[in-house]
Amino acid sequence: MNDIPKISLRGVSKSFGSKHVLANVDLDIVGGESMVIIGGSGTGKSVLLKCILGIMRPDAGEILIDGKSATSGDRDAFLSRFGMLFQGGALFDSLPVWHNVAFRLRQGSGRLSKTDARDLAILKLRRVGLKPEVADLYPAELSGGMQKRVGLARAIAAEPEIIFFDEPTTGLDPIMSCVINELIREIVVEMGATAMTITHDMSSVRAIADKVAMLHDGKVQWTGPIGEIDASGDPYLDQFINARAEGPIESVR
Repeated sequence: MNDIPKISLRGVSKSFGSKHVLANVDLDIVGGESMVIIGGSGTGKSVLLKCILGIMRPDAGEILIDGKSATSGDRDAFLSRFGMLFQGGALFDSLPVWHNVAFRLRQGSGRLSKTDARDLAILKLRRVGLKPEVADLYPAELSGGMQKRVGLARAIAAEPEIIFFDEPTTGLDPIMSCVINELIREIVVEMGATAMTITHDMSSVRAIADKVAMLHDGKVQWTGPIGEIDASGDPYLDQFINARAEGPIESVR
């Protein structure tokens, strides 16, 4: 059994001027595990994600993927291991849906032909519950839920080892949110991928997570299995998951 975490953060810190967004964060994500990062707005969830992807450089600490530094080696090879479902969809308006889904696969020396890329895109669209005729539509012709499914199809198109989900249900109604949560869970298990989701939506947390980590004040306040969050005994986590105004987390008034 491999005891090396798929993703490991050691003492990761990041500040913007005098504001300390991440303060000595330690966190391990095991291969094949679905980790959900929760916390209020401005607690550093998105910054943490950007540091792992190398979009931002931490001021201190180390980020390891399979025990190796995330900042060493070939950058393109590193990024090829990841899939990403962006919060706002981030689809290219000028490209048809199939090209959005297969965009990465049409780049670089090993790029697929147009025909093969379109065929693969249709396969992935089917996996997220979209019909083949959607492939030739443009993002503006799709509902918000359909756009989210297209984004999910793109995230899994290259069969990544690690998939990031950034607020996957933002802007969706409760029914579509449930559909997307179920799809994410099914696909992550089916692929055996390691997943990291950042969200404040507790329905997503309960549907997607194997483990949960709560960020507060730039630190990991609590981490543990999803089955333990309701009886954690942590006052910060308890206040957050039960949406209480009163508690140690101060609300901005």
